[in-house]
Amino acid sequence: MGVTYKYFGAPDGATAARVPISMRPEELGGDELGQGMYTKVKPETMAAMVLTGIEGIPPAKVPPLELVVLHPDYAVVRLPASVVEPLRKAGEEELGAAAFIWSTVPDRRGPRDAFVIYQMLHEWQDFARRCQESGHQLYCLVWP
Repeated sequence: MGVTYKYFGAPDGATAARVPISMRPEELGGDELGQGMYTKVKPETMAAMVLTGIEGIPPAKVPPLELVVLHPDYAVVRLPASVVEPLRKAGEEELGAAAFIWSTVPDRRGPRDAFVIYQMLHEWQDFARRCQESGHQLYCLVWP
């Protein structure tokens, strides 16, 4: 059984805590920003990818994410501004460098992975910008 991650925008933690608790991705409604983003990438990995690849923070210094809801069937976490701001403001060179750095992680497939990671960072960046424009923060719903 895998874990599903849905990144979504919400104006505050109270709103994020009320996300639909349906565990089926196709049953989950969208938010004001559309359907959100489904991915297999953990929010901790996303945070580490941004903070180590773009901000140059050592992996051991990446802060934990804020837990908004911990339920037996799901969890909601908030990605802090220290992750979202650098992602939102990163230029092409910074995104490319972060993708290259993460493609060299031992369990990755190398250069082929770099382009996939680069595209993913671009999608996250676009979503983070849309969140900011609408006054929302970035959250992630996690469920098996």
